[in-house]
Amino acid sequence: MILTAAALSIFLVSYALIATERVHRVAAALGGVAAMTVIGLVDADTAFTNPHTGIDWNVIFLLFGMMVIVGVLKQTGLFEFLALWAARTSGGRPYLLLVLLVLVTAAVAPILDNVTCVLLVAPVTLSVCRQLGLSPMPYLVSLILTANLTGPSTLIADPPNIIIASRAELTFNDFLVHSLPLTLILLVAYLLFARLLFWRHLRTTVDVEKVVGHMHPRDAITNMRLLVRCLIVLALVMLAFGLHTVLHLDPAVVAMLGAGATVLVSRTTPEEFLEEVEWATLAFFMALFVLVGSLVEVGIIGEVGRVAAQWMGDRELLGATALLFGSGVFGAFVDNIPYTTAMVPVVEDMVAVTPQAGAESPLWWAFVWGADLGGNATAVAAGANVVVLGIAAKNGQPISFWGFTKYGLVVTAGSLAIAWVYLYLRYFALA
Repeated sequence: MILTAAALSIFLVSYALIATERVHRVAAALGGVAAMTVIGLVDADTAFTNPHTGIDWNVIFLLFGMMVIVGVLKQTGLFEFLALWAARTSGGRPYLLLVLLVLVTAAVAPILDNVTCVLLVAPVTLSVCRQLGLSPMPYLVSLILTANLTGPSTLIADPPNIIIASRAELTFNDFLVHSLPLTLILLVAYLLFARLLFWRHLRTTVDVEKVVGHMHPRDAITNMRLLVRCLIVLALVMLAFGLHTVLHLDPAVVAMLGAGATVLVSRTTPEEFLEEVEWATLAFFMALFVLVGSLVEVGIIGEVGRVAAQWMGDRELLGATALLFGSGVFGAFVDNIPYTTAMVPVVEDMVAVTPQAGAESPLWWAFVWGADLGGNATAVAAGANVVVLGIAAKNGQPISFWGFTKYGLVVTAGSLAIAWVYLYLRYFALA
């Protein structure tokens, strides 16, 4: 009991320091890990090799591999090309530019995963805002929100989907049938709401011709041969992501193979291809995994789930509602990957006492949607958030914890409400 209280106190203090930004988030997270080590909850095994309480190396190497690929692509002028295209297509109208970037993100995220998507789109967003003299904040925040809103769309769009699908025996097509329609509804709702959410930033029209002159997007490409080679590698990486269940290759392995191939075809030096790697972001992720793993180790997360299962009994709608909103709330404070791992056995027990199983059970889908959509609630709730804010800070456009969270909380509340209505109508009222 004392150990549990100590672990929870350390986590809350660390999280408070991250949220208030009194100290750097990496220092706060590493300080929390150090404190967990002092009380005996963290050692080499629990931190580095335990799949339930330690660092998720698949996520870390997926991020690293994609950061290397993006670093090499940046040298070709591709992001400047896309930025000029977006600037000219939008005609300098900020809301239309936001719509374009949201649609690009929504198209890419379900094919890759949301973290990989933001790694590719964030540099484009920064570049186009720099070209037009616009504040990148609303566009980067929209990038994060869209990546997480499309998280439930496919099996590979968000890591929790893969974890849940493995246990519940859900297929790729199950996600298209049950979850993709909700994603499309949420996307339309966000595009309508974004105009109100960022109205102060979307009022001024920019004279594109005055800003970019006669520059054509293709003029931004500095090395066409290198770009073609890198795009071929990237296309193969995306194909391998989509076929990972057939190829039996983890996304992290695919990303590392893609990074190696990109380095080989580009013949860049280590200094060049490592320049864009967000080392601080990777360190923060590793520390966060260990922090949350400590809560798993003392049973806090699992105990909450067990209490919820007992409370539900045979009231399936009540259980689905609790899973949807409960996962959304927990997802705001802890990374959804270790949370999902800890909760999957509990949800399996809940499903076992209901008449529906597998893809027909609303409990599994409530769990998926809550875990994915809760990633929008705070600046550290999902991998996409951490990555984009890290890129923004590195490019001199920092977005604070509350600078993101004040928008994320509103969107999360709205998206969970819409998801509940969809859940109720599809699985209960119209079943």
